[in-house]
Amino acid sequence: MPEEQDGSVRRRRRLDRSASANDIDDRGWTPLHIYASKGDLKGVRRLLDEGMDVNVAAWGPKSHGVTPLHLAAKGGHLKVMDELLERGADIDARTKGACGWTPLHNAAKERKKRAIKFLVENGAFLPDDINDTRFNPPVHYCPGLEWAYEEMKRLQHENSSSSETCYSSES
Repeated sequence: MPEEQDGSVRRRRRLDRSASANDIDDRGWTPLHIYASKGDLKGVRRLLDEGMDVNVAAWGPKSHGVTPLHLAAKGGHLKVMDELLERGADIDARTKGACGWTPLHNAAKERKKRAIKFLVENGAFLPDDINDTRFNPPVHYCPGLEWAYEEMKRLQHENSSSSETCYSSES
């Protein structure tokens, strides 16, 4: 039995090493999408080091332009998100179609608070008003966005408090 398991692990490793940008599954996902969705930092790094486009969009029946950052945010994989952003991922990439979701939407829909905080701290677009119709989808589609707004307000308050502290220390 252990020998059988060992053989399957070897086979899987061989497949992983031979993965390329041309390998696309029925969802339209590349290996980079798969690794990002699983939170596999080593796999993500390896593919990016080999030259895979960090902003590659998946085009499948339900993918509509989803990027690896969308999938990492959906899973709350902070280390992968950080690596993707360091390598030039578009923090505000939008899927195609009526909704045009960003990675922040994906994190909010899944209620991944740490991912929401990470994206907001790193400059993800969030309009001043949650009811801004240009920022699809409305809150009733994505209730986790309410927490994103709370986090944005907290960060703004912290920043204004720290700048007040700086000014008062200079006096």
